Amino acid sequence: MKQFQLENKTVVVTGACGLLGKEHCNALAAAGANVVAADVNEKSSLELATTLGPNHMGIHIDVTNEDSLLEARRQILDRYKSIDVLVNNAAINDMFENPALAAENSKFENYPLEMWKKSIDVNITGVFLCSQVFGTPMAEQGHGSIINIASTYGIVGPDQSIYKDETGHQKFFKSASYPTTKGAILNFTRFLASYWGAKGVRVNTLSPGGVRNGQDDYFIQNYSTKTALGRMAEPTDYHGAVVFLASDASLYMTGANLVVDGGWTAM
Repeated sequence: MKQFQLENKTVVVTGACGLLGKEHCNALAAAGANVVAADVNEKSSLELATTLGPNHMGIHIDVTNEDSLLEARRQILDRYKSIDVLVNNAAINDMFENPALAAENSKFENYPLEMWKKSIDVNITGVFLCSQVFGTPMAEQGHGSIINIASTYGIVGPDQSIYKDETGHQKFFKSASYPTTKGAILNFTRFLASYWGAKGVRVNTLSPGGVRNGQDDYFIQNYSTKTALGRMAEPTDYHGAVVFLASDASLYMTGANLVVDGGWTAM
């Protein structure tokens, strides 16, 4: 069990203040890591770090801004002297402000180019930049683990029928940008694993399934029937996976995609 321990390891989690970001931070802190909760919302990142305990750090980052990331790296290295693990968790998952127009605006035929560009910028370019900035010290020190958070929709196409309510009305469509960007992450992982393997840096993908988080009953039911386990994930269901990928328990694993989806992609 010592292989799962992360004492004296510094872990950077991007998008730390999101639903799963907080859970990643909690799990990694419980395993003994010094967690850097990195988020575009500085106030929330500082508050999150306080809840984790005195050895942890909250910091502002913009994953699309190289200068922001370089300054964050400087501060992290000043405090902890090394960066051992990076969890590329920050991402955009489209939300539409007006529910009455969500179905029409999310249709592929109508999907706004600006939303597409923003998703590409955050979900792909952000992962590239964070890996470059925070991964370079890992390559220089000869060890490290990068965990890229993807999705089941990076593996299979969206099932648009689960977004229909009890009357059969299509509430919205899963837009093109999310599965496209998450699919790109899988091959970026393979590229980086092969590129930095000789430097001792492991790079893997974690592909989670949908998380129960106050969605409408119709959606929870529709989603649950698509999984082998018959339910959506709880936010804590990914604790073990992220600690495994961060720790020496996965020491001979790189370039892989760990799918934790309740059997969604097995059905």
